[in-house]
Amino acid sequence: MSAVTAIIPAYNEEATIGAIVKVLCQIDEIKEIIVVSDGSIDATADVARQAGARVIDLPENTGKGGAMMTGVAHAKEDIILFLDADLIGLTTEHVRSLLDPVISGHVDMAIGIFEKGRLATDLAQLVAPYLSGQRALRKELLRAIEDIEDTGFGVEVALTKYAHDQGIKVKEVELVGMTHIMKEEKMGLTRGLAARMKMYWEIAKAVGSGLKK
Repeated sequence: MSAVTAIIPAYNEEATIGAIVKVLCQIDEIKEIIVVSDGSIDATADVARQAGARVIDLPENTGKGGAMMTGVAHAKEDIILFLDADLIGLTTEHVRSLLDPVISGHVDMAIGIFEKGRLATDLAQLVAPYLSGQRALRKELLRAIEDIEDTGFGVEVALTKYAHDQGIKVKEVELVGMTHIMKEEKMGLTRGLAARMKMYWEIAKAVGSGLKK
């Protein structure tokens, strides 16, 4: 049976990272859990280690794409599971619903879509499901995409665009009852909005520029 490396890019997510890692520890197919603490200045790295993850503690913030690909560079298994570090309500059933279509060989990538979690996050992914950070895919696909580590928050757009352009089989999976903490909640309104605008800018660049193949 195919084995999985779970990779979680995390920046100052001490409040949620432990619960996510503990859920992943219950999945037999997941042989390693890598948390990439992307320049965090809180206890993200310590909490992740205590929960059972292997932690790569980056001294400076590289951006989401860079953190994800740092994890991939250290991954031993052929299937990669990406999860965001600020998820609320993650269960083993959610994880298995993402992994099973890829492990079985029916698709090469599964994308998780929030459903019946919170209105704000449900609507955001209804409008733009390609922005989801919850994905299972074969590691070989990541090796084929150049410059993905430089996309920042545009990394999900980059992955979806590559799959579309290459005719790769993708399945959208509803993650019922799951959501995440929004930036405005974590950082306060002003800083959160600024962070959101930065995220949208990186996403727009990924959409506009395309990727080398």
